[in-house]
Amino acid sequence: MAVPPIPQARTAVMVKAVRVPVLLDVVVGLLTAVALPLAVVAIPNTISIVAALLPPDIPPVSMMRAHGLALPAMLLTVPFAAIAVRRFRAAPVLVAGLTLLALADVAGGYAGSAWLVGVLRVLHGIGAGMLVPGTLAAVLERPRKSVLLPIWAGMLAASLLSAQALALWPLDKVQSWRVTLQPYPLLTGIALALAAAYLVLWLIRGDAERASAPTGAASADREGQAGTDAEVAAPLSAAPEETANRSSRAERVRLIRTAVPSAGIAVLAIGMTFDWSPNLVVIAAALALVVMLGLVATGTFEEPGGRALAFANVAVGLVVLPTAAQTTYLELGGVGGPGLSGIWLPFVLAAVSALLAALLAARTPLSLAFRLTNGGLAVVVAGLCAIRLLVPQPYGPPLVVPFVLLAAGAAVALVSALRLAGQGSALLGLSLCVPAVMAGFLLASGIQFLLLEEVSRSSDPNRQAVLGGFVDALHTGALAGGFVVVVVIVLASVLARRDGASGGAFSRGGAVRGEQVVIPAPTPSPEGEDGTTGESLTDR
Repeated sequence: MAVPPIPQARTAVMVKAVRVPVLLDVVVGLLTAVALPLAVVAIPNTISIVAALLPPDIPPVSMMRAHGLALPAMLLTVPFAAIAVRRFRAAPVLVAGLTLLALADVAGGYAGSAWLVGVLRVLHGIGAGMLVPGTLAAVLERPRKSVLLPIWAGMLAASLLSAQALALWPLDKVQSWRVTLQPYPLLTGIALALAAAYLVLWLIRGDAERASAPTGAASADREGQAGTDAEVAAPLSAAPEETANRSSRAERVRLIRTAVPSAGIAVLAIGMTFDWSPNLVVIAAALALVVMLGLVATGTFEEPGGRALAFANVAVGLVVLPTAAQTTYLELGGVGGPGLSGIWLPFVLAAVSALLAALLAARTPLSLAFRLTNGGLAVVVAGLCAIRLLVPQPYGPPLVVPFVLLAAGAAVALVSALRLAGQGSALLGLSLCVPAVMAGFLLASGIQFLLLEEVSRSSDPNRQAVLGGFVDALHTGALAGGFVVVVVIVLASVLARRDGASGGAFSRGGAVRGEQVVIPAPTPSPEGEDGTTGESLTDR
């Protein structure tokens, strides 16, 4: 009996279809673990640490102003990068962002003026602003979100907590101030290689899907039948397509709208470097925060949990990085703390706790996700209380308590809210996180300036009094941040009840106002056209 020949090309395509998704998931996970810390470490302004190494012809104030442009550039980039990943997908955006970071790192070795430092730091901010939504979109495009999503949330929380320490670590005993412009060039190269691999695998997967499409006579028959069906279904399909276009336009409008408070906060951040009054800085930061919370409270969200996710992003961005940055400075060896070498263990334990907490939260029933979001924010409040009770410390181990609470609480809040939101709401919420970080820095800086002014007006402004002023500023900032997070928890709960989106509506997969969502059936291919498997909300 003759056996028909097996088409080798077809077999190769089938092997690719099986293997490429697994490789994509591995690469996305590694890329997330490397790129998120790399993006967040671009935020801190560390030029003051190496001010003694600056050339005499470069004013330190001008250099600090130029070095601080990364965060304003980043928060302006995130909303437009979110639009780009929705239009062009994540892989090209990630490669572009890491290419910008790599070019800025290489050029950083040749910087010799404040204006060039400003240009390079803007490039750092743009590249970092592309990485944060790019990694999130890459994770949400994959079908194995139950693992990749907790990795993303845990790494973001750990990166926010340790960003200041990671930025300061390469500056220990350096001989050149230019290290601040290229703190981790090797890590940038590794991330760029991973992004290139992700782009190639993403393209291969697309080729495999196109090659596995039906061909020949069967294809012709299906096309003919499809043509007949299309004539019948044309009036029915036009409406959903028009609805999708309107939804896409509305999503872009919402993302662009978040750029308005971002632009205002960026102006404030640059303006405060020109000797603005501390009272003005505090008032401006508070107003910016009120505007962001107002946008979330009054905005419309198409997916379940979108509003809760936006609130969680604002709360986490406002308190985690600014509070951890001040704590890190207070624990340096020069101010009586254990130094960076003495606090690495709390940071490592906090990062591990964030990942484990996110993985556990992602395994809980979806009906508990909304409660876990608020529960995670409550743990963040507990971490802020621990900051007031335990900081400063001459030894590192006690810092495990506040660091673990902050990182684990933030990770649980983010991953729980992300489980209830689609990609559009996820990117919208992320567009509010970075402006909240900037608002947190402005608020903390304004409080610090106010208290240090009181110290300078005292009869004996000695070193101990100045350190006391820094400690009081940290404690006051933690108190204010904790109060805002409590307000966020209350607002999220009240508005969720108003929208009918908490409790049973979430567990049923209901939309924002509690109506039932119809999930389309999965496509025949292993992965959908957008990288999903057609899973329902309750399957996540």
